[in-house]
Amino acid sequence: MANAAIVADSLTYRYGELTAVDRISFQVAEGEVLGFLGPNGAGKTTTVRMLTGQLRPMEGTATILGLDVARMPKAVQAQIGVCFETANLYEQMTAVENLRLFGRLFGVKDLNVEALLARVGLDGRGKDRVAGYSKGMRQRLMVARALVNRPRILFLDEPTEGLDPVSAEAIRNLVLEERERGVTVLLTTHNMLEADRLSDRVAFVNQGRIVALDTPHNLKQQYGKRTVKAQVAGEQGRLETRQVTLDAPDTASALQALFSQERVITVHSEEASLEDIFVQLTGRRLTQ
Repeated sequence: MANAAIVADSLTYRYGELTAVDRISFQVAEGEVLGFLGPNGAGKTTTVRMLTGQLRPMEGTATILGLDVARMPKAVQAQIGVCFETANLYEQMTAVENLRLFGRLFGVKDLNVEALLARVGLDGRGKDRVAGYSKGMRQRLMVARALVNRPRILFLDEPTEGLDPVSAEAIRNLVLEERERGVTVLLTTHNMLEADRLSDRVAFVNQGRIVALDTPHNLKQQYGKRTVKAQVAGEQGRLETRQVTLDAPDTASALQALFSQERVITVHSEEASLEDIFVQLTGRRLTQ
């Protein structure tokens, strides 16, 4: 892949007898959002920890912006922003103090704290102690902290897990804004709707391996089935559901029969979700 920002080559990591990541290989282009999609325990977080220099691969290599992560972790970490699901903020400090501290650690001299807080919907709350923040506010502050050094690559691990709709939407919009600026994003999640909306490509991760990697559209075309679902008036006026598979040899005749023989109340098309496809490929649900 030309201009690859992230290159994982046969990455492997074990916890005792458990192989958490099993020879994973993939690349992410500059300015691309790759969704790492899989249930808890699939190996997503361990992979991210190897890519960000927090774990040393037992086998294989991780390269970020042409730099070997194991050999040059500090140079890599200067170019990336990381946000994990578990908050690790300084609770007795204010949001402004948290961001300024990390700005100093990264050597950022012209940090606009107020603008960062506004981007994550925390404007007006910067002088409040983090101890008084809700979970959603803390998560948004962690995302803001990941942007302090103006990273070229963002690693977001379950960034909207357990958040209220407003907080989750603020983070999703920020991901899209960063992609527009040319930032590469590796988004680990088991939320298939979020991955579908945000990702240019998605990788299905199961038991430490990648079982599929492509655009959401291509995966749906390759593995999914399009259907028409209709509600019809049944006996005594009860609504009943009818389903017709599209792209089948008998689709035209089945649709003709539906409308000629039934009293159709509503009708809409439906395509397979990423979760449907994940189940088809692995036999597991994303929320396991």
